[in-house]
Amino acid sequence: MEYDISFAGGKKVCAQFKGFTVKTDQPEEDGGENSAPSPFDYFLSSLGTCAGFYVLSFCEARKLSTDNIKLSLKGDYNEEKGRLEMVRITIDLPRDFPEKYRKVLARTVDQCSVKKAIMNPPAFEVRATIAE
Repeated sequence: MEYDISFAGGKKVCAQFKGFTVKTDQPEEDGGENSAPSPFDYFLSSLGTCAGFYVLSFCEARKLSTDNIKLSLKGDYNEEKGRLEMVRITIDLPRDFPEKYRKVLARTVDQCSVKKAIMNPPAFEVRATIAE
């Protein structure tokens, strides 16, 4: 996996990979223009969309409708400590969702690769080199 990072003016930073460009910015209170999500917002949304993928896959495998299923994610950020302390993912199911699948569905979300990467973090190496 390789991602190329570029600067797009102001506080905007972009990542290019696999033919995609992900644009980020900072909120106005942090000197940005708030023209795109912040990198941290993308981080949290990647957790939510990864969870959503596993819910979708679970339901598709069992031919269960996802029409009335909604997921929400809430991140509890401790400003004093400057860190994310809790991530809560809620799966709202319709009344007719089979009872026998409710707990299993919630456990399925634990398979999310983004969550697994946080629970078992990779090593990081940062180098500053001179461009050739």
